[in-house]
Amino acid sequence: MVNVLTPETTERAHSPWSAGPAVDGRSRTRRRQAVVAYLFLAPTLLFFAVFLILPLGFALLLSMSRWSGFDLGDIDPVGLDNITHLFADGSTFLAPILTNTLLFALGTVALSLAGSVLVATCIDKLRFQGLWRTLYFLPIVTTVVAVGNVWKYMYEPGGLVNGVLNALGLGSVAFLQDPDTALPSVVVVQAWASVGSAILILTAGLKSIPESYYEAAALDGAGPVTVFWKITLPLLRPSLLFVSITQFLTGLQSFALIIVMTKGGPGDATNVAALEMYRQAFSYGDWGAASAAAFVLFVVVLAVTLVQLWIFRRRGEEA
Repeated sequence: MVNVLTPETTERAHSPWSAGPAVDGRSRTRRRQAVVAYLFLAPTLLFFAVFLILPLGFALLLSMSRWSGFDLGDIDPVGLDNITHLFADGSTFLAPILTNTLLFALGTVALSLAGSVLVATCIDKLRFQGLWRTLYFLPIVTTVVAVGNVWKYMYEPGGLVNGVLNALGLGSVAFLQDPDTALPSVVVVQAWASVGSAILILTAGLKSIPESYYEAAALDGAGPVTVFWKITLPLLRPSLLFVSITQFLTGLQSFALIIVMTKGGPGDATNVAALEMYRQAFSYGDWGAASAAAFVLFVVVLAVTLVQLWIFRRRGEEA
């Protein structure tokens, strides 16, 4: 018996509705897979919601309110008054607090980058590289309180640093008591403490540079300085970008080292944004001003990070 397909039958066979049950089955399978995926993601999403999104929203609310930190019913909305108060005439937030914060971060990045590049390059040419990296990494695993107190005693008039200066025939310096030297002194400690992590990253970057580049430079008669500026430094740019951004963010948020060594003094010479937020919230009970300062610092951190990324990308390096 010959089966003859009529035009209507052929049209029904090629109709998209004929695949309806299979399409519905695949859709149900995708939905089930999506549900299972979100169930697995639920703990992580809940963690971020509880410890990131909710605190961020509450901080945004406080930045536009006046609150003493006890009863939630006492939250008094004030709009943008907290922000404008930070930049009003007579306020110390813009100068010297925010200025100190930027200088502290810039100084830390400059010293730690210069020191870590120099040390990482030297270690790369030495034997027992693991030992040297371990020694330079020790400040990272040491508590900030211990580091701050040790350096605080070293900076004392009868401490090690002034002892070395006296041995060289120089006079003693009141490192932490003089407003002109207090901030640079703390910057040196912060840079010293952060060199170890930068060395590890830059050493890994040095290991990724092909040895053939150095061999070609040697055949061309290039000296060590030329090799460093023309080969090593340009090819280290991705590692330098990562180190500079992370070190700068750490410097902008620095708090523990300063409160251990100087408590923001003398005067406001070493007072930074994070320390001022702590004072406003826990010492003065003004959580609105503290939250407003936190959001200002967030905007500064975001702007500086974007500028750093733009500079490096403009020079041909994708971050």
